[in-house]
Amino acid sequence: MLPAERLGGSSCVGSIADAPDVRLNYRAGGLPLYISATSRADVTLVINLPDGKWICNDDFRGTDPGIVFNRPQSGQYDIWIGHYGRGAGVPAQLLISEVVQR
Repeated sequence: MLPAERLGGSSCVGSIADAPDVRLNYRAGGLPLYISATSRADVTLVINLPDGKWICNDDFRGTDPGIVFNRPQSGQYDIWIGHYGRGAGVPAQLLISEVVQR
């Protein structure tokens, strides 16, 4: 486990694994891309975008993180689900959709 800010910068919080939890190969169309995570624990999202930029979110809905890309890029999204504890991971569910859940 390593501090999320080591990869994504100071806006990223929590601990993440060395390798991404999911690699999403996405072809953009006319719809937004919605990536979120749910857990009983307080989790975070760290995403490396196809253009190499990093984006992070902590609390999109309650303590669950989420990010909406209104004009998503085509390519590989490396996705980490982080958490605030150091050490063992926590159970979480990753949601990927073109329909934003509000």
